Amino acid sequence: MNGAIPLMDIDALFGGASLRRDRTDQAIMGAAATPGFLVVRGFPSDVPIQREARADLLRLFQLPQPQVRQLWRQKFDASRPNVYRGWFPLQAGFLTSKEGMDLGADVAYGASVVRRDDPLCEATPLPPIGALPGWRESIAAYYRGMEKVSQALMRAIARGLALDERFFDQAFDKGLSTLRLIRYPVRIDTDRAAARDPSVWVMHNGGRYYVTGAPHVDSGFLTLLAQDGVAGLQARHLNGEWIDVPPIEGGLAVNFGKVLERWCGGRIKATEHRVIGTGVERMSIPFFYEARADAEISPLPLDGAAPFEPFYYGDHLWATTTQFVEFKGMESLRTPRRHRDPPPRRS
Repeated sequence: MNGAIPLMDIDALFGGASLRRDRTDQAIMGAAATPGFLVVRGFPSDVPIQREARADLLRLFQLPQPQVRQLWRQKFDASRPNVYRGWFPLQAGFLTSKEGMDLGADVAYGASVVRRDDPLCEATPLPPIGALPGWRESIAAYYRGMEKVSQALMRAIARGLALDERFFDQAFDKGLSTLRLIRYPVRIDTDRAAARDPSVWVMHNGGRYYVTGAPHVDSGFLTLLAQDGVAGLQARHLNGEWIDVPPIEGGLAVNFGKVLERWCGGRIKATEHRVIGTGVERMSIPFFYEARADAEISPLPLDGAAPFEPFYYGDHLWATTTQFVEFKGMESLRTPRRHRDPPPRRS
């Protein structure tokens, strides 16, 4: 990696078969294998990645607190019905220090993707239309745009694995993808956080920084992250060093999750990453491309891939998500699908 995150144009992925697309596929597979992080650009015009489009989404953080409180998840306000979607307020004294909002597929597809028997498929609480005029339309357009980019990347991965390019499509059709809006405020709780976990302070390139997003590996498939120009996102190199992921305007940082790494027999790397604070407020917009709750994940027909017991993606997502601080304590609020409908065993 030579201390840098790969940057590539992926415009060829949105056209037909070509030598340029083949080369882009190869470059993506190379970055996915090592280091497991890249920054991409070159999107179709209907992908609203411009600064103005992102600022439109981030108007959410201008809402007055009484209206924000109506969006809180049940963990933070027991009177609220929403468990998985909605607002998570800032929690002081933890290694991670952020607030934000998780939005689901219903912001783009409406009630057709909502299910009352599974909190992963619940409706997203939204601010009143009059509070943020045009915001719902902007959210829907952005969500669909991120799906388009994610699908193009997954098709490139399928081709790179010598599978049919649409191999993964069905699993992700109107899946559990989450659009998250995040604000990392300047930390004022570092003493309290350090008492709980001294690793809140880190050294990087000779400077001392506080951690505002705890080191972790994403649990799912792939993540697209729009940054707001403020540095802080870092990926861990194979040699243990932390490498800056630059906030390139018009680009999306891409990283991969543990399920994809396992699904692909280790050919794709799920890379640990973190966010450090520079004393400046930071905004970011990650999009977690997730399969349907009932999508069965079973070994792919790849030489050398280690076998594993098939599982439902929703069960995995719930078990891993509820380990993060903003979800901790919710573990018992969903019955695993495997208890009701076990995936068939593979011989």
